[in-house]
Amino acid sequence: MFKPFATAALAGCLLLSACAEKSENVQAAQVSTIGYDRLTCRQIAEEATLVSQRAQAVSGEQNEAAKNDAVATGVALVVFWPAAFFIKGNKAKAAELARLKGELNALEQVSVRKNCGITFQKAPLAKSE
Repeated sequence: MFKPFATAALAGCLLLSACAEKSENVQAAQVSTIGYDRLTCRQIAEEATLVSQRAQAVSGEQNEAAKNDAVATGVALVVFWPAAFFIKGNKAKAAELARLKGELNALEQVSVRKNCGITFQKAPLAKSE
């Protein structure tokens, strides 16, 4: 189904480039495995669970910011241009999410190297509507 408002909002975000990215578009940062090398397999699993839970929360916040920016952009383009001042993006959350994704990658690398047998799911953290 074609959504002209959503398309206009997305186009506006791309033009203004201040909009927050959806969580699935945030790339993992490079994180060293050195901080995890001394952990046992059990500690790796516990740390991965904590990091994953935080990443899930940040992912939801990032998607909410992306949605809000898209709405503000749509309003700015279609109805009221001063609404563009409400488009703020969320670079801090995106950076945190990138770091968390990188930490999960580092934990997975150490887990594989130590033959821990921990399964790391690669599903998106949170879907936006």
